[in-house]
Amino acid sequence: MPKITPYMKQCFVTTAIGFNIIGHGAASGFPAILLPQLHKPDSGFKLTRSQDSWLASTVGLTLLLGSFSAASVMGTKGRKAAHYTISVLGIVGWVITILATSFWLLIVGRIILGISFVMMIPLRSALIGEYTSPKSRGAFLATVSLAQGFGIFFVHLIGSLISWQRTALVCLFLPFISLVMTLFSPESPSWLASQGRYEESREAFRWLRGDQEEDELEKMISARIAFQESRQGRKITMFGTIKKKEFYKPIILMFHAYSLSQSCGLVTMAAFSTIIIKNVMGDVNADMWMVIFDTERILTNTLAVFIIHKFKRRTMMFSAGGLSLASHIGVIFYIYLRNNNSLPVTGIWLPALLLALQFFAMSVGVTPMPSVMAGEVFPLQYRSLAGSISLVSLSSTMFLILKTFTGLIDSVGIEGTYAVYSFSIVYCLLVMWFLMPETKGRTLQEIEDGFRGKPIVTRELIEKKSLKDDETELETKNLT
Repeated sequence: MPKITPYMKQCFVTTAIGFNIIGHGAASGFPAILLPQLHKPDSGFKLTRSQDSWLASTVGLTLLLGSFSAASVMGTKGRKAAHYTISVLGIVGWVITILATSFWLLIVGRIILGISFVMMIPLRSALIGEYTSPKSRGAFLATVSLAQGFGIFFVHLIGSLISWQRTALVCLFLPFISLVMTLFSPESPSWLASQGRYEESREAFRWLRGDQEEDELEKMISARIAFQESRQGRKITMFGTIKKKEFYKPIILMFHAYSLSQSCGLVTMAAFSTIIIKNVMGDVNADMWMVIFDTERILTNTLAVFIIHKFKRRTMMFSAGGLSLASHIGVIFYIYLRNNNSLPVTGIWLPALLLALQFFAMSVGVTPMPSVMAGEVFPLQYRSLAGSISLVSLSSTMFLILKTFTGLIDSVGIEGTYAVYSFSIVYCLLVMWFLMPETKGRTLQEIEDGFRGKPIVTRELIEKKSLKDDETELETKNLT
């Protein structure tokens, strides 16, 4: 029987997380196949334009209202307990959706799926970052975007072939598989260390990583011991925590990284892809093009796993962000020239190329990079809280974009809508240029120390340094 390597174990635990992420991707893309079917004469539903937008944006609103729900479970009960909760909520949400016979039951199902989604966002990156080795961490974290993109493609594909109820039934199995696989996964070594359970932490760490990365393990435990010692006899205040560079800098960075991904089309292309395709490409088979672009998303997300493993984080983020901005500006100029009958060339290839470029930029860097960053930049002590705070940006931007999209299209057209998103992209890229560190190949403790500006040391090391300084001073006096 072949030996199960640490890398294979890291693949297993990442796959367990991935099934839930696929389910949440399916939940994000579900409105694109749900709404057209509900508007059919024989559907039994009569929805208004406002109800359409609520079905699409409810997940975003739930993210906004439940941004801090994951922090308490992750921090106090552990990563596995949080993952169990997320899986069960996902199962319940899909069951209610399957059985829904009214608009309000659909909303309830969407809300529960949204709660599961919001709890998963800080957990998925934190857990993969804590489970995996620094040399392959970027590639593993990039699978978050791949799994979510596959979920969108999956639900769009099967939803175009079968009814929305049967589609929801198929999606029900995704969180169930994740729940079963989580039973065989260990608790996070980082969380165990944060609870002072150092021997259990060592056991879980060695199960995941083998015995080749002992230095990272001991540095993590030493940093935790030093943190506990630094708190002894000191009053810890909320203001004191907020003032720490390693707390507020990653939060501000992730605020803008999440906003960037939403502005580049992550949610609009999932929920309103057919509307965008018809507005940009004209009278075409929008369902067919939706599946084509979703296929491109999957292929590019897969490519991103390997590219992120090779290239630096800043290079990936700003190259993809610049390319996304270029595609948005290209769409704006194309629509403007088309409306004024000034196009130098005609044909479906040009708008298709512009949308393909947007999907490429979004899938290769803008979407996966925030997940990679979220698994690397938050300090261990505040990982649950800081991750949840940064979700305010993701959830508020998602809700705002989904709720206002149809209104923007009706008032300023697709070109005006893309212009609004372009300004947001420029702003986010400028802020991130000054805040984003290079994290490729660095341990989580090294990244945390980089934000802090200096490493945290134990009292024993301080005493040794003081003793060494005293000895040096005594030798100097003797020589004098």
